[in-house]
Amino acid sequence: MADDRVEFELVSPERLLLSEEVEMVVVPGTDGDFGVLPRHTPMISTVRPGVIRVYEKGAVKESIFVAGGFAEVTPERCTVLADQAMPVAEIDRAAAERQLQDAREDLADAKDESERMAAEKAVTVAETMLQIGQA
Repeated sequence: MADDRVEFELVSPERLLLSEEVEMVVVPGTDGDFGVLPRHTPMISTVRPGVIRVYEKGAVKESIFVAGGFAEVTPERCTVLADQAMPVAEIDRAAAERQLQDAREDLADAKDESERMAAEKAVTVAETMLQIGQA
């Protein structure tokens, strides 16, 4: 690996989505977005629903929606384990609207704290997908 590159891996439950050396990656951390460059300080962060941006030659090369997960950063690598991930261009607005409606119904029908929390997360993910799909 070149000194001016960082290895980036994005993994979802279904598959390895991306594994390549990049200039920089920006991850939507729970406490705010963070950029990862070579020689980054080691850290672990939770990931909120949002967009991972992969940079090449100072510009965004890829934008990938993630529904949440975890990120591990070392000086050489950034690995994101995503709950769900897809290229922003593949967001289906109608499907996201249905997902949001279903999640809101689940929230209204929640019988306990666990169901309520899962439904709230599903609402947040669907709302974020719709916001990103409009941009």
